[in-house]
Amino acid sequence: MKALITGSEGFIGRNLSRELKDNGYDVVCCDIVPGADSQALDIMDKQAVKDIISTSSPDVIINLAGLVGIGLSWKDPQRAVELNTIGTINILEAIRESGIKTKLVVVGSAGEYGRLYDHGENVTEDMPVKPEDPYSISKYMQEMFCKIYIDRYGLDISAARLFNIVGAGQPKGFLFSDFAGGVAAAEAGVQDQVLVGNLQSARDYVHITDACKALRLIIEKGRSAQVYNICSGKAYKAREILDMMLALAEKKYRSQPTRHECARVIRLLSAEAMKS
Repeated sequence: MKALITGSEGFIGRNLSRELKDNGYDVVCCDIVPGADSQALDIMDKQAVKDIISTSSPDVIINLAGLVGIGLSWKDPQRAVELNTIGTINILEAIRESGIKTKLVVVGSAGEYGRLYDHGENVTEDMPVKPEDPYSISKYMQEMFCKIYIDRYGLDISAARLFNIVGAGQPKGFLFSDFAGGVAAAEAGVQDQVLVGNLQSARDYVHITDACKALRLIIEKGRSAQVYNICSGKAYKAREILDMMLALAEKKYRSQPTRHECARVIRLLSAEAMKS
């Protein structure tokens, strides 16, 4: 089976490419900043999108291209909508105009449900959506346009809503990578503090390898017009994550809030230093 991945040089894209290749797929990788094994593609270039889909004639397209993250979307809401919604429309139009029979998997966000704690512990796919930031709104708009193309043109499209993905190689700006980088810097003697948010906030985390396996199963078994949550079903508080990382450090540390559990800075103190 041939798979076309847009946004292939991103954190998820690199890992998904590996997952698919390991399972016998012929993978065509595309990214706006191509790597050694990928082609250049700007999903805002409608003709370029059509050309690469027509030329490669993939059995499945996984769209991972776009602006990632709620914080970035607040800084540039227009860009979020352009990349995450208009970019997807360009792919939909390319599939429709080329006449190629291919499956499309679009990737959305748990943010589409809004404030998850309002729903209780388990968030299921049939719960109402209530996106409250530009990123999540753009992802939900993506799904709404997909629904139009399913109903009007009969396209085969499945949607995945990712919860919090973690793993080696994740860039800075995410809780796990920032905490891990801070602890590693403390081990190296570079710094003695880590910037944090609300340590009582709880999130559902999924390892990148499990998330990519789930995406592959959606490719192989997912039904058209169906939404699939990719999550673990268990939430962890930020405080728990930080404490687990401190416990794994070679030196023994404990965290000392400067004010309270919602402090913006956590100082990392070694056990040896606390004795002196």
